[in-house]
Amino acid sequence: MAKALIKFAYRQVIDINSTGGFEKSVFNATYQEFLLKSQAYNIDNRFDTFSELKQNDGRANSLHYKLSFSALHLLHSLDNKIPDLKDNAGKCILFEAPKFELIESSLTDRSVHKLAINYCTGLFTLMGIAGEYLVLAEGDVSDKEMADTFTLKMQPELSVFFYKELVIAEDAYVNRHDTLMMYNIKGNMI
Repeated sequence: MAKALIKFAYRQVIDINSTGGFEKSVFNATYQEFLLKSQAYNIDNRFDTFSELKQNDGRANSLHYKLSFSALHLLHSLDNKIPDLKDNAGKCILFEAPKFELIESSLTDRSVHKLAINYCTGLFTLMGIAGEYLVLAEGDVSDKEMADTFTLKMQPELSVFFYKELVIAEDAYVNRHDTLMMYNIKGNMI
C-alpha cells in the first residue's frame, strides 16, 4: 500500500579538501567564475568574501545561479547519477535537476571557497518505512496493484523536499494534500 509521493534532494558539499576529479573540476571552475562574476558587486574592491558582497548588495545572491553555468558541462559526465548515493542493491539514484549553492568564497583566499550541489530527484512512491530504510518505487505507482521497488537508507545530506500523502478512500487512492516540507536525517520536520 502506497503511503506518499516524495522527491529527494541530496546535498554534495565541495571545498578545497574535495578529492575526486569531478569535485576538483567543479571547485576550480566555480572559483574562477566567482572571481569573474563577483566584480559586478565589488566595483570599489572594498569586499573580500561572498558574505560581505551579499551584505553590501543583495543582488550578489545571484552568484548561486551564475556559478552553476561554469560547472553544468561537468554535470553531464555524471549521466544524471547522484554521486555517492545508491540504493541497498548498489544501484545509483538519478537526479533530474541540480541546484547550486555558494556557501562562502573569498577573492583573496581560494581555500575559503565552498559550495554545495543539491541534486533533486524525480518522483517516487513511498511504499513503506522500516526504521531508517525507505521502500520506494520509481514514479507514481499509487494506482497499481504491484510495482517494482527498491530500498534506500536515509542518510546525512539526503532530505525529502516534496511530500504528498496518499490516503485510501473507497478502495481508491486519493491525494490528501500537497505540502513542501524538509526533513532532517532523523525524520523530524525542519
